[in-house]
Amino acid sequence: MVARFLVTTALEDTWPSEDIPIVFLGEWCRLYDRKAAWEKLDAVVAPYHWDDRQKLHKDYLYLQALYEELLKELATQLNELHGVNHSVRYWRILVGVWLGYFIQMLFDRWAMLQQVLLNYEISGVRLIRHSEADLVPNDMAEFCVLFTSDDWNEMIYGQILSQMGVSVKKIGSPNRELIKGISTISPARRLKRGLALMVNQISGALCRNTEHFFISSYLGIKQDFLLQARLGQLPKFWRKVDVPVSIFDRDVLQGPLAPAKDNDGFTSLARTLIQHQIPKAYLEGYRDLISLTENLPWPKRPKAIFTSNSYSSDEVFKAWAAKKVETGTPLIIGQHGGNYGVGLWNFTEDHQIAISDRFLTWGWGESGKNAVTPIGNFKWLDKTIVADKVGIALLVEMTIPRYSYHMFSMPVAAGQWLIYFEDQCRFVQALPVDLRDQLLVRNSPQDYGFAQKGRWQERFPDIHLDEGKQPMAALLKKTRMLISTYNATTYLESLSLNLPTLIFWNPEHSELRESALPLFEKLKSVGIFHETPESAARQMAAVWNDVAGWWESAGVQSVREEFCERYAYIPERPLNVMAKIFRSTANNKIASRDSSPNLET
Repeated sequence: MVARFLVTTALEDTWPSEDIPIVFLGEWCRLYDRKAAWEKLDAVVAPYHWDDRQKLHKDYLYLQALYEELLKELATQLNELHGVNHSVRYWRILVGVWLGYFIQMLFDRWAMLQQVLLNYEISGVRLIRHSEADLVPNDMAEFCVLFTSDDWNEMIYGQILSQMGVSVKKIGSPNRELIKGISTISPARRLKRGLALMVNQISGALCRNTEHFFISSYLGIKQDFLLQARLGQLPKFWRKVDVPVSIFDRDVLQGPLAPAKDNDGFTSLARTLIQHQIPKAYLEGYRDLISLTENLPWPKRPKAIFTSNSYSSDEVFKAWAAKKVETGTPLIIGQHGGNYGVGLWNFTEDHQIAISDRFLTWGWGESGKNAVTPIGNFKWLDKTIVADKVGIALLVEMTIPRYSYHMFSMPVAAGQWLIYFEDQCRFVQALPVDLRDQLLVRNSPQDYGFAQKGRWQERFPDIHLDEGKQPMAALLKKTRMLISTYNATTYLESLSLNLPTLIFWNPEHSELRESALPLFEKLKSVGIFHETPESAARQMAAVWNDVAGWWESAGVQSVREEFCERYAYIPERPLNVMAKIFRSTANNKIASRDSSPNLET
């Protein structure tokens, strides 16, 4: 066996300086824009362990069980550390989303290192020497910036190798600044923070202590205000409040946060690195965070709390809401995108259902989960868009971080995105040449180092590209047909707006739950859903000269309406329906919650 030097990330400072055989830990190491640096190397890319999708799903179930165990341990430790006595549900609301993300990412990095060390003879590893404080996030919002970066992942790989006892060569800090999170307060951010505080103070002056609280509702401003008015209160426009920035000082722990136990290697690793990597807002900055929440102009005894987005990265909201939930205020969360109710597994869906008293969906329900409440697609309540019958075809693209993050049934990490991109090229290649000129490819505004524009231009020099900066609504008004290529929000919105839509994706990378399969089979039967790019291209070519004739046919409309009824319908009098649910939830806080983990006290 040839001994190979292990490269864990795309940071070339850590690559060997001499010309020796290399094993790249994954495709995330090989940036398209740096092809000249790696294409002539004697290098192999290690197979990705989650290309076995059955293993991926099995690992998700294992990690969810481990998450529950570690969350309870962490809740006990944080209560002791801070001298408080909060419930597991309180800590689930505040810390749970970070803990779930972190455990799932850490397992992926650990599993890949385990596999490579087992299957290759490693001649060396070179990693950057970090201080303990480097790249520890201040809060969840900063964590979301860091975990997509090569810097953070290189550091995590180093910490895992250290825990494994693998000898590595450490080099000094690179000749560049480490990627920064968002703790530094720029002038623009300072202005935004000031405006948010001003808006909150104005709303606070008009606020009663016992009214419904709305923040990041996902409703349009008009609909948000009208719903509040229907609930009998003067509409408020609450804004996110920034969490205080804390100084790293793990001496506050006074002992291990998560003591090691006799168990498998990964669980011990997770307990150790949770202590190193837990955001400062939950440790060093916790008292300042709580002090801030106690002085907010928000209602003191809200009837109900409603959000669609703040449950994840808004620490001030989460700390405030967690405390209110403990005193009996119901938490209502609205679905804010796709994959929910459709994908075979989805951590953020499971998390939101677990922390909420009501989880408002775009139409689907879930047996045994009483919190799940179908209500309809409230994002597009006040919007009407009509297709342009002589317009373009809009191919909507997606990217994902090159390194895995939270787990859901979509493509994972760089290698599976590259397969996704090849499917997009296969679609374009299968179109008649005259139709390619009618196609506009809307790239994802988040590139994550994939160099989407360069890839497309290399494969199809004359392709029409949009960089994802134009508002989607403006593009849809110019569109004859939308082509959705991933299991998320886009096709749900276009179907609910009754815009001609084609859908295609690789079913091996976008597994569907059993309850969704019959409706996708019906979409397939009328030419809307396709499991290969060539099939979708043939359908586009077949109907292009009379898209409206195909789309408005009785068979297509019947299937579309049935699908939307479950996953993307817009109800009649939607605000009245929502107001009724809010009143019911506030007045009779759900008596019998389901058996999911959000029951604990």
